[in-house]
Amino acid sequence: MGSVSSQHWISDIKPNKVNIRIANEDDINFIVQSNLSMAKETENKTLDKQIVQAGVRVVFQKDNHDLYLIAEEARLSVGQLLITKEWSDWRNGYFWWIQSVYVHPEHRCKGVYKNLHKTVRQLAKEQNACGIRLYVDSDNNIAQKTYRSLGMDPSNYIFFEEDWSDS
Repeated sequence: MGSVSSQHWISDIKPNKVNIRIANEDDINFIVQSNLSMAKETENKTLDKQIVQAGVRVVFQKDNHDLYLIAEEARLSVGQLLITKEWSDWRNGYFWWIQSVYVHPEHRCKGVYKNLHKTVRQLAKEQNACGIRLYVDSDNNIAQKTYRSLGMDPSNYIFFEEDWSDS
């Protein structure tokens, strides 16, 4: 699989003026704080900041193929997600897993996640992935509705996926 450059804007989607880009090490503090906020909000968990920071740093190591996407409005970081890759021997390709999705509360319902999701689809297809997947809490009906609206379907494994192996 080819690499994805972080030196350019991937997406500059109007009218929301949401820019999507590959994260770099300058984004670590934003990503860590977003992950801490997400854990508190979704599971009422207080995570160890040093452990989260170490975990985020691994994504930026040279041999790691995972990546974060950052959503920005007016050069302000407002959302993120993490892509990890899982090899599928059945499809002879990688599924891209969407994880660590967080959009700051004041920027929700404004298309930020939709733009992140479209960018994931675009990049995954460019990299010949066989599809994208994510998991969602079974009680998070708002997120499930969002994922369905973006073309994802519940799978028999109790996670969401878009399987492109048939197309």
